[in-house]
Amino acid sequence: MRRIAFILAPVMVFAGLVVATADQPAVHPPIKLAVFPFELEDFSAAAAYMPPDDIDREQLRLSTEEARRLIAESGRYQLVDIGEVHDEAAKAGKLRDCGGCDAKIAAGLHADQSMIGIVTRISRTDYAVTYKIRDVQSGALVDVEQTDLRAGANSAWSRGARWLIERRLLEKAN
Repeated sequence: MRRIAFILAPVMVFAGLVVATADQPAVHPPIKLAVFPFELEDFSAAAAYMPPDDIDREQLRLSTEEARRLIAESGRYQLVDIGEVHDEAAKAGKLRDCGGCDAKIAAGLHADQSMIGIVTRISRTDYAVTYKIRDVQSGALVDVEQTDLRAGANSAWSRGARWLIERRLLEKAN
């Protein structure tokens, strides 16, 4: 009888460990994400007469920084350094118009996904903030989200970026 107990005891301990680990969710490594600077797309009536200025550029920078900060702090993503990007569309702030070239650039940086942010100025008080995430292997869009800002100033762009990252991107399951 003792022999059976000595044989069954290790088997029962092993079976208990298997059941305990089966209940734990699988841990996924963070997604390597290349977050490119936010871009301004101006459809306002004044766009032909008033090109983007230093205030616009600063608000785009702040929006990008806020998005990167929240994404990095989430632990779900690992930001990829985009400092060495020499692509003309990226330098000109025109990734939104290049048909997904951001995915190809991000692939060259060994990222899993690319993200571009777009602030669309409809009027001087109405804006939309959008992000687009692409898979770098296929170039396919894997996520697109947008929020509108009404009766706001361009200083609200980073609030729109924060809202999108917190309430859309980070609330989604991996």
